[in-house]
Amino acid sequence: DAFREQLRRSEGREEFVFYDGPPFATGLPHYGHILAGTIKDVVTRYACAKGFHVPRRFGWDCHGLPVEFEIDKKLGIKDKQDVMNLGIDKYNEECRSIVMRYSKEWEKTVVRTGRWIDFQNDYKTLDPTFMESVWWVFKQLHEKGLIYRGFKVMPYSTSCTTPLSNFEAGLNYKEVDDPAVVVSFPVVGDADGASLVAWTTTPWTLPSNLALCVHPEFTYLKVKDPASGKVYIVAKARLGALPGALPKKGKKGKPGSPGFEVLGEMKGQDLAGLEYEPLFDYFGHMKAEGAFRVVQDTYVTDDAGTGIVHQAPAFGEDDNRVCLHWGVIKKGGALPLPLDENGRFVSPVEDFKGKHIKDADPDIVAALKARGRLVDASSVHHSYPFCWRSETPLIYRAVPGWFVKVESIKDRLLANNAKTYWVPAYVKEKRFQNWLENAHD
Repeated sequence: DAFREQLRRSEGREEFVFYDGPPFATGLPHYGHILAGTIKDVVTRYACAKGFHVPRRFGWDCHGLPVEFEIDKKLGIKDKQDVMNLGIDKYNEECRSIVMRYSKEWEKTVVRTGRWIDFQNDYKTLDPTFMESVWWVFKQLHEKGLIYRGFKVMPYSTSCTTPLSNFEAGLNYKEVDDPAVVVSFPVVGDADGASLVAWTTTPWTLPSNLALCVHPEFTYLKVKDPASGKVYIVAKARLGALPGALPKKGKKGKPGSPGFEVLGEMKGQDLAGLEYEPLFDYFGHMKAEGAFRVVQDTYVTDDAGTGIVHQAPAFGEDDNRVCLHWGVIKKGGALPLPLDENGRFVSPVEDFKGKHIKDADPDIVAALKARGRLVDASSVHHSYPFCWRSETPLIYRAVPGWFVKVESIKDRLLANNAKTYWVPAYVKEKRFQNWLENAHD
C-alpha cells in the first residue's frame, strides 16, 4: 500500500493541511466530482514531493436538503408540520439511515481514478466532533463582534419551506399566467390630488409595501384623466400603461379619445422624498421610521410597468437593497414579513390571514378595487421559476439568519489575497479579487 507507506515515512514532518469539500453519499459520483478530485490529488501529491506530511481524509456531507428531500418523498412529507407530527428524532433517524447509501460506490470509483485518500479514517459532518468544530469557529467570530442577526432575500420554496440557491432557482422555469395590476398611491399634500402609479405581477406583496422607487434620470408626467378627473404620475415612456391615457382615433364614425391631459413634467429625482398614503394600515407605524415615501435608484426600467416600482423589502432583493440604502429599513432591524414558512398570511394581515399568497391574490385585488386604489387589472404570460423538487412556484422572501460582517474586514481579505500565490495568476487578479471586492455580509 504505497499511499499508507508514504504517510508512515513522512510522519513527523511539517504538515500540509488540506480540507476536502465533502460530497453527499446519497448520489453517485459524476464527471465534476472526478475532475475536482483529480486536481486535489495533484496538489496533495506535489506537497508530499516537497517534503510535507499530508494526511488526507475523505469526507461525507450528511446535512442539507438533498438528504431531507429523499426522506420527504419516501414518507410523503409535504410541509414542516408533517415533520413535527412524525417527531424530529424519528425524522433525523430516517435521514441518518440513507446518508451513506452510496459510500462503497464512491470508494470504488475514487480508488479507480488513482487518487490517494483515506477512506478508512474518513469523517462525516454528522460527527459530534465535526459539528462542535463548526460551533467553535462561530463562537470565535461572535467573540470578535463579527456576527449579527439579519435577513437575506433569497429564492424560497413555500412547499419545501426552505431557501434555494440561485442555481437551483434557475433549474425549473415554466410559462404561466399571473395577475398584473396597476395601483394608485395618493401623494400627501399634492395640489392636484395626484397619485403615483405602480405596476406589479405579485399583488400578494402589496400589503407589505413600504416605499416607491423611481429612476432619477427618467422623465415623469403628471396627467389628468378627463373622464374621471383623477390625476396620476407615471413615467413618460410608460404613459400607455394607463388605460385611455394615449389619444386614439375614432373608427367607423365613432368619436376618438383625446387621451389624458398633461399637467406637468419632471425628473425622477424631483419626485424623491414625496410621501404617499399606504395601501393598507398593517404596517402604518413604520411611517415614523421613514416608510411610505419615494426613493430613487437606477435599477428601475422603462420597458415595462409604469416606471415606478413598488418596494416590499421582505420580498425583493433590489427592494431590500434600495430600502436599506435610503433608511426605510435598518440592517438587522424588523421587516414587514407577514408570512409563515408555508407562504400563508399571518398577523397583522388579518384580512387575508391563513391564505396562501397565490390564493390570496384575487382577494387582495378585490380589496384594492373596493378602496378605489385599483387603476387597472389584467394578466401577464411570462416565464416564472418553480421549485425543481415540489413543482410549486418559488417566491423571493427575506430569510432570517446569522450573518458574518464580511464588509467590515474586506480590506484585510484583499490584503491577504495580495500576499497569496495563485495558479493560474488571473484567478488572484480577476475572479477572486473581483469576488472579494464585491463581497457582502
